[in-house]
Amino acid sequence: MANEQYAFIQKDKVPSLEQWQKAVDGAGFDLQIYPELQIFEHAGFLPCKLMGKDSGVEVYYSPANEIFGDSAEDLAGNRDYCISFSWGGDFREAACAMILSYALASSFGAVVSYEGEEPQDLAGLRKGTEEILKEAAKAR
Repeated sequence: MANEQYAFIQKDKVPSLEQWQKAVDGAGFDLQIYPELQIFEHAGFLPCKLMGKDSGVEVYYSPANEIFGDSAEDLAGNRDYCISFSWGGDFREAACAMILSYALASSFGAVVSYEGEEPQDLAGLRKGTEEILKEAAKAR
C-alpha cells in the first residue's frame, strides 16, 4: 500500500536543489539528495542517501488544485503548488519523505499533509520525522 505526503508551497518559493539540500543540512538530518535532481522536471523515484545508505522516495510536482481540486485551498491556504511524496512500507523511504517535507516546511513555508489529513504544525512534523528516523535506523 502506498503512502502519500503532500508539501504545499507557493510555486515561486520552490527551492533549487542547492537550497533544498542546505535546508536539510541546516535541520541536522543525514540525507543527501540526488545531485542531478531537476526541480519541476523530475517525476518518479528520487534516489537519496540516508545515513550513508542508498534509499529514496517517489517525488512529483504539480499545481495544488490538480491534486485536491477545489478543496486544495482548505489544506494549502494560499499555496498554489504541491510536491508529492509516495512510498511503500520501507521506513527509510518514509524517512526521506519526512525529511524532505520538513525542510520545505521549516525553510520555505510549505504546509505538509499526510494522506490529505489536516496539516501538521512544524513541531509535530519534526517529532514525526525523528520517530520515523529511529525506525529507519533499526531497519538498516
